[in-house]
Amino acid sequence: MIKVMLVDDHLIVRQGLRQVLADAEGLAVVADAADGVQAMNLIRQRMADPMQGLDVVMLDIAMPGRDGLEVLKQIKAEVPGLAVLMLSTYPDKQFAVRCLRAGAAGYLNKSADPDEMVAALHKAAGGGVYLTASVAEVLATSISEVRDKPAHESLSRREHQVFLLLAEGRSVGQIALLLHLSSNTVSTYRARILEKTGTRNDVELALYAVRQQVVSVA
Repeated sequence: MIKVMLVDDHLIVRQGLRQVLADAEGLAVVADAADGVQAMNLIRQRMADPMQGLDVVMLDIAMPGRDGLEVLKQIKAEVPGLAVLMLSTYPDKQFAVRCLRAGAAGYLNKSADPDEMVAALHKAAGGGVYLTASVAEVLATSISEVRDKPAHESLSRREHQVFLLLAEGRSVGQIALLLHLSSNTVSTYRARILEKTGTRNDVELALYAVRQQVVSVA
């Protein structure tokens, strides 16, 4: 039986994933967590007990405080053999390569078909890396690409978080609440992002994000 842990800050998402995986053969959701701190505590607890154990973590990339990419790196540092599947609502182009390079066993959109999620979990539990067609294409492009990187790819991890939220139309105050930062700190990140991307305001930044296919237009 493959033991799965769910990590997402939204209870409704965790409940939905539990329901999706409930009837999957050979899988059991044995734990869930709402943030990175809780996740790491549960992982340490379960991995310390041979009777409990854990095979795969399904980890949301966009969480307040410590994001999924940061938690992924900590998991791989503490428990290198534990497989981690990343979940996201962002376009594959934006985070897939970063996650795979950090040690993820796969990258799935939250809208993925249930059968695909089950297949990914089995692949990860067996020590493999699950690649969707779109992620494989992104990965191949990142390897073979010789042109200069877009400006936003030079952003730090935290700048990148703020960049995505600004591009979605969030205000400085909203971002501060979401990321548990002060408004002054977010404003500083915003200024750096505008400078690095060569944009002058939030509207230009949003247009830049759309052109680079970082965010989708509804």
